Amino acid sequence: MNRRMRVRLLWAVLAGAAADLAGLGLIAAAAWLITRAAEQPPLAALSVAIVATRAFATSKGVFRYAERLTGHDVALRAQAGTRERLFEALIPPQRPRHGGADLLSRMVDDTEAVQDLLVRCLLPATAAGIAGLAAVIVGLTILPVAALALVAGLVVAGVLLPAGTAAAARRWSARIAPARAALAGRVADLVHGSADLAAYGADDEALAKALAADEALAALERRQARVHAAALAGGTLVQGLTVAGVVLLALGAGTGSVGTAVLALTSLVAFEPVLPLAAAGERMAGITAALRRLREVRSATPAIAEPPAPAALPEGPLTIEIDDLVVRHASDHKALDGVSLRLTPGKRVAIVGPSGAGKSTLLAVLMRLVEPESGSVKVNGVDLTDLAGDDVRTLMTGLTQDPYIFRASLRDNLRLAGPDVGDERLTRAVRDARLDTWVERTGWDAELGEDGKTVSGGQLQRLALARALLYDPPVLLLDEPAEALDEETADRLMNDLLDVTRDRTTLLVTHRLKGLEPVDEVVVLEEGRVVQRGRHDELVAVPGYYRDLWESEVLTRR
Repeated sequence: MNRRMRVRLLWAVLAGAAADLAGLGLIAAAAWLITRAAEQPPLAALSVAIVATRAFATSKGVFRYAERLTGHDVALRAQAGTRERLFEALIPPQRPRHGGADLLSRMVDDTEAVQDLLVRCLLPATAAGIAGLAAVIVGLTILPVAALALVAGLVVAGVLLPAGTAAAARRWSARIAPARAALAGRVADLVHGSADLAAYGADDEALAKALAADEALAALERRQARVHAAALAGGTLVQGLTVAGVVLLALGAGTGSVGTAVLALTSLVAFEPVLPLAAAGERMAGITAALRRLREVRSATPAIAEPPAPAALPEGPLTIEIDDLVVRHASDHKALDGVSLRLTPGKRVAIVGPSGAGKSTLLAVLMRLVEPESGSVKVNGVDLTDLAGDDVRTLMTGLTQDPYIFRASLRDNLRLAGPDVGDERLTRAVRDARLDTWVERTGWDAELGEDGKTVSGGQLQRLALARALLYDPPVLLLDEPAEALDEETADRLMNDLLDVTRDRTTLLVTHRLKGLEPVDEVVVLEEGRVVQRGRHDELVAVPGYYRDLWESEVLTRR
């Protein structure tokens, strides 16, 4: 928390304490005024109490408003900062270990714990402590023994009861957040997988699991409500017993009607800011669990270690030299085993091979998303590991297998890759990606559905291609751009891709061989090793995996 935030927090604490003190002063002054007025003194004897009562009544509302305004401002800023740090923890090269629904729960529910920590716990506890101290001081000036009774009651209601509720809540509150995440996951499956569930008759079972997750969460929340109700009842009971004890002590000491009334009402009001602390103690257990879950994400081990002193970004046309690259997965399987490749400026290379051959792993290494075990990747002679991750992604980026379409306009989805580009560049990128006819029909401001629900597979990949062209990286990486498309659409997309990448340094990962005649080199991977390389016509002419795959593809198309 920076200095400005600490100053705002201090003002919130002072405003909250002032509001509670004004409430305490209001009741004390009003009690003295009422009981003293019953004795029918001269009006001048009551004037100070009258003015004080009005001043306390007015200032209480002003200070409470200031406390809410400042306190919530600090809490919301702290929550925004927490979400920002959580976003940063999820950006590559971090490796999140949690599912999408669980991450959504942490992003929404758990980050609200930061707001609750300030608004419902720290600020009320500080203000209650100051107000309770003031009430005890009032009691000491009138009857010390009554002040001791008040101290005992405040300690029970403000310390022991919150500690008890926190201990009780701690046993099960840590289960609420995972239960919410489990329910979110079930609901996400029902929403996004509804078609598949209905097609295979599994919708009833999925719905039953979602209802079971909902009931499990509801049961935990009912326990939370019972603890809250018990804490409130216990605090009210302590308040009543303390006030009764203070009154009995005052009467026994012969304090008089005015002193007794002031002590009784001051003791009663002193519990007003203290009673919510029992609920705060219960909430604190949930906040602690939520903060622990947030720390788990932020402390995730980075998949890639950033260099302590990153090298300068290479300039000019880029030459990528991959030498004897080895990448090993956690299963001890070598995803890449001694791969070497040279990608010179303007050269187009296609990487082909069966699933699991290591094609996508090679792209991940180039984008600094995977750390190689040995070997090297150099960009204009600079080792890739000496470059910052953001710099690497500036040099090399492109299409992924599953491009994401945001719930925004077509124009905004494209400008993700170039927020400041003008309409001329947008139009050129759309034309090069062969989307101009579709854009003319739908319009630039057409709203696209989340996750590409309103576009076809071919349109989705072409949108991603237009983004890559707008970003205009020195090296274009294309990972299975025609995956999951029908044959006709895939053929057209591949032809357009190879046309628009002419004279552009490109590394294309694909399992389709049709249309690869124009590329400068085809590299065949099997089990992480380079087994063949050359131009398309050269590889088709010799026995091997490439010719076998080509003949199989030709037969399939007949």
